[in-house]
Amino acid sequence: MADSVVRTEGLTKVYTDFWGRPRVPALQGLSISVARGEVFGLLGPNGSGKTTTIKLLLGLIRPTAGDAFVLGRDPGDAAARARVGYLPEESYLWRFLTADETLAFIGRLFGLSAATIRERSDRLLAQVGLEQARGRKVGEYSKGMARRLGLAQALINEPELVILDEPTSGLDPIGSAEVKDLILALKRAGTTVLLSSHLLADVEDVCDRIAILHRGRLVELGRVQELLADDRRLCIELAAPSPDTVAAIKAAAGPSLLGMAPPRERLEQHFRRIVAREEAVR
Repeated sequence: MADSVVRTEGLTKVYTDFWGRPRVPALQGLSISVARGEVFGLLGPNGSGKTTTIKLLLGLIRPTAGDAFVLGRDPGDAAARARVGYLPEESYLWRFLTADETLAFIGRLFGLSAATIRERSDRLLAQVGLEQARGRKVGEYSKGMARRLGLAQALINEPELVILDEPTSGLDPIGSAEVKDLILALKRAGTTVLLSSHLLADVEDVCDRIAILHRGRLVELGRVQELLADDRRLCIELAAPSPDTVAAIKAAAGPSLLGMAPPRERLEQHFRRIVAREEAVR
């Protein structure tokens, strides 16, 4: 894919035991490409290889075989890491610091000036709804508030690629909606987002394309709208049809016909069907 921000080719990771013997094939031959400005969803049940994939893309572990490229570089390259933001599944924050102090510390790690840190902190804390709590110790935050701060922390360096692992975990429906709005705002600004989540409705709302992993293998890849279209059925939408119009549909389309298109199944239903199919062939 042209201008890909993330690209993997046959990416494989096999965990070994103490003696170096292969034990767990966590990821097997993953080949995907994520375009610039795309919101890409990484889905799969527990043990499917999602976390391993993220660790490989962050350069935290090395592959057993295959290659991974982030912003055209090796994931362990310092220049690539400086352009990536990451929100882990669990927000690891310093309980004795305030939100302002947390963002200032992370900003200094990226070499940002005090003025830049101040400007970005004001903007990000407003975006995640923590303006009124910016002076409180993080240890006093609820899980949802800590999650919001973790998201702000992931964006302080204005990354070109943002990797989000369960970004709405611990948030109420309003908070989840605000995070999804922020993800779409990042997309409009040209930021690439790689999203891993168990909340399939959230993924369906924001992702352009998804990859479904099962037991370390890629089992489905494509655009959300295309994957969820059911070509075995046809949906006919009518505007307030009369009984006569309904009866005439079998013969011809009447003037009340608004459109014909394959109906969409919900992502959660589609996801469960794919996993059940893969379990059946084992």
